[in-house]
Amino acid sequence: MIPISNAFDHIQATVKPQSSESATLSSAVGKLLATDVHSDMDSPPHNKSVMDGYAIRASDIHSGQRELNVVETIVAGSWPQKKVEPGCAARIMTGAPMPEGADCVVMIEKTTEIRDTGSHRVRIELTEIVEGHHMMRQAANFSCGDKVFEQGHQIQPSDIGLLAEIGQVAIEVYKPPTVAVLPTGDELVDANRLPGPAQIRNSNGPMLIAMNHALGLPVHALAVGRDDETQLRQLVETGLQSDILILSGGVSAGMLDLVPKVLTDCGVKEVFHKVAVKPGKPVWFGQRLQDGHRTYVFGLPGNPVSSLVGFHLFVRHAINCMFGQPHRQRYRRAILTADHQTRGNRPTFWPGKQILDTLVSRQVQPIPWNGSSDLRALGAADCLIHFPLEKQNYEIDDEVDIWPL
Repeated sequence: MIPISNAFDHIQATVKPQSSESATLSSAVGKLLATDVHSDMDSPPHNKSVMDGYAIRASDIHSGQRELNVVETIVAGSWPQKKVEPGCAARIMTGAPMPEGADCVVMIEKTTEIRDTGSHRVRIELTEIVEGHHMMRQAANFSCGDKVFEQGHQIQPSDIGLLAEIGQVAIEVYKPPTVAVLPTGDELVDANRLPGPAQIRNSNGPMLIAMNHALGLPVHALAVGRDDETQLRQLVETGLQSDILILSGGVSAGMLDLVPKVLTDCGVKEVFHKVAVKPGKPVWFGQRLQDGHRTYVFGLPGNPVSSLVGFHLFVRHAINCMFGQPHRQRYRRAILTADHQTRGNRPTFWPGKQILDTLVSRQVQPIPWNGSSDLRALGAADCLIHFPLEKQNYEIDDEVDIWPL
């Protein structure tokens, strides 16, 4: 049995980053960048107006000259043809490039247009103005060559506009690993069946499938592995065609806990078995490298909460490593809202509910829980509270780590 930190280290040392592929803007949302992304241009690419109005020289207003000759009209998409000399102005639209010589913009509502025969003038209804007023300087947002996204960033819908702005229409993203889920045990029946004597419904399979789907990963749902080496080996061999194989059940030390032996027979090399964590002690991790294809294998305990904790702690860590984020921390600090006492000789991850979550304060309440088979408590939880072994009696307002679910 190894400490949790050692299990993390072993996973990080074993798991390799996924290869990358090119994604289009329309298919990139939800994927993780495999490289840093840099801009190929300044943003904005030139000084521009942020108002409809007149581009002028601030010095004209400072000198008391408020009636100016209009030399041209500039719309978005056109380039200024004339320089704004002293005593002159240019009619300008929002987003249009600023003409040479002009250093500020007066919004249209603060002007009066004067049109005489053969002349076009504007009166500025302001007595003072500052340089840069109602205009945006070139590269105010970012400069050509600036890093706008880091490797590992998950692309959001709001990012697509920026990627388009900088011409990133073919984006290098990590290939999502394929996952196979294999629940095991003679006692399991499908969720749509009423269990008979000594039977239970298969809850781990659907739960693990759903957790992978929530991460955007393609999942192959395998049939239930029975306590029969031949049938289990066939299913394991199928699952090993995926990048990650997750089994639940059969990894402890019982007479019919066949998973470790079958995995070894299938060429999977054990990295660790049993971690000092509650719930989830029997967790198993290994890998198989065959014909250039690497599969990471997790054997999670059969009790459903143990399986869930094992997924959130260890499988998620492996997935982070595959996405080039081995040091990504998913835990946060929070304040307990009630006294709490842990039991046993292992660090415990206890279901909790965040009842206050702001930028300055995060509070968490332990949820009544009957152990690793009690899925109902997880239905009310939105996090796992980490209670280290060094302390068993916790008081209200103690600070703890929480792992969001």
